[in-house]
Amino acid sequence: MPLHSGRRPQDAATNRNSNPFATVANPALAQQLSPPLRALADDPVPADVAYQLVHDELLLDGRARLNLATFVTTWMEPQAERLMAECADKNMIDKDEYPQTAEFERRCVNMLADLWHAPDPDEVVGCSTTGSSEAAMLAGLALKRRWAARQPAGSTARPNVVMGSNVQVCWEKFANYWEVEPRMAKLHGDTLHLTAEDAVALCDENTIGVVAILGSTYDGSYEPVAEIAAALDALQGRTGWDIPLHVDGASGAMIAPFLDPDLEWDFRLDRVASINTSGHKYGLVYPGVGWVLWRSRGALPEELVFDVSYLGGSMPTFALNFSRPGAEVVAQYYTFFRLGREGFRAVQQAARDVAVHLSTGIEATGLFRLITRGDQVPAFAFATAPEVTGFDVFDVSRMLRERGWLVPAYTFPAERTDLSVLRIVVRNGFTMDLANLFLADLNRLLPHLSGGPSATAFHH
Repeated sequence: MPLHSGRRPQDAATNRNSNPFATVANPALAQQLSPPLRALADDPVPADVAYQLVHDELLLDGRARLNLATFVTTWMEPQAERLMAECADKNMIDKDEYPQTAEFERRCVNMLADLWHAPDPDEVVGCSTTGSSEAAMLAGLALKRRWAARQPAGSTARPNVVMGSNVQVCWEKFANYWEVEPRMAKLHGDTLHLTAEDAVALCDENTIGVVAILGSTYDGSYEPVAEIAAALDALQGRTGWDIPLHVDGASGAMIAPFLDPDLEWDFRLDRVASINTSGHKYGLVYPGVGWVLWRSRGALPEELVFDVSYLGGSMPTFALNFSRPGAEVVAQYYTFFRLGREGFRAVQQAARDVAVHLSTGIEATGLFRLITRGDQVPAFAFATAPEVTGFDVFDVSRMLRERGWLVPAYTFPAERTDLSVLRIVVRNGFTMDLANLFLADLNRLLPHLSGGPSATAFHH
């Protein structure tokens, strides 16, 4: 959540009259009514009026389906939306009152354990969260507690966690909030994510774990999880340091099992202690739901799990949040039930096909250089070609927004701040037809960016 200063906003106008037709044809109400900005109004207003005015302000938001910036799901089937509406009032924490919602959560954990090749499904523990950020926090906390349990009494050693500088900000938050030293592998050359060599070089006896990302948010690429695991195995052989590996599979953990089944990144690797994913990304559910699983009960220290007595029931819980709606968990179960393995494979393959089609079309303009192609996570980054000097990626992003396309432009982290890119994320619901419309718009804008005829002239 953003923090707000509490400063009073400046009113754009002192009297914001409303359309009487939009306020139940009541001219007197229309003269007086304006949405509250800093304090509750004295009196209620009709529900339809409140809806209409809030609805109208939301027209200023971008269109979610044309948002190529976000990994978060922006389309679900009407049946899923109906189920979510039916469950919006169910409190996920109240497992005694809503036992079937709790059962759906348990089934989803079991399905993910199977999908990620848990060696002993009966030993796996896991839970839903509000998203992969909370899941990452819980996984990191478990790593720290396991490290702390190995320390001698009175130890003043400071724990550290190793990761690439391309990690999602939740890992930096984890290190800050839980007082763990973040050791970030620097980007160098065309290597834009963590490598096995860089990871091992940063480890020592106080490393609580290494975080590998299956699907970098910067460019959609998989980090070499198996190579990192093998390097940590070799490190243990040399030093005795048993450093667990956590896989942040926010996106890729719901892609690789279906499209890259031979890729070893999950619990098939003994070094992998835990995995998180976002149900609301390529788990194909509206926000917010995430999942975190540990390969065995020993990987999750018992003291972190609370046995809570709540509304007549007793339940174990491990979470940063307490009350939250059960709708997203129900929607996740619906999606697993609805699609099955073959359905997930088809949906994710379609997204990857569209991503590769888009990246190929963008490369064909001759004005851009691909950083990735969208052939892992269906997301890719691209920069302007070296010979292009008349515009940059920020100009492209700005002009695409005029047509409704939301495509972020950003600079890579330290050591590669010279590299500025655009990134496109393809999600379920972004069709080949929309991709072709995007390419047509891009090709229409490029002559103006390159110094062609002005795009500002008025045309009937």
